[in-house]
Amino acid sequence: MAITRESDVHIRRRGRNFAVLGLLLAFMVVVFAVTVVKIRSGGLLEGFDHAPRTSALPAAEAAE
Repeated sequence: MAITRESDVHIRRRGRNFAVLGLLLAFMVVVFAVTVVKIRSGGLLEGFDHAPRTSALPAAEAAE
């Protein structure tokens, strides 16, 4: 026998599921927006790779 009537538990659970969906979508939008802003800002995105960077050296040392 199939259950056709939804109980209060199912209705509340659906509401919470939509709330979690909304939070996940909002988090995805924030991460995407931060990524786009960082990519558009350009040249200052240097990772820390344990190697000397020429942009971090003073101008006198870079000329040598």
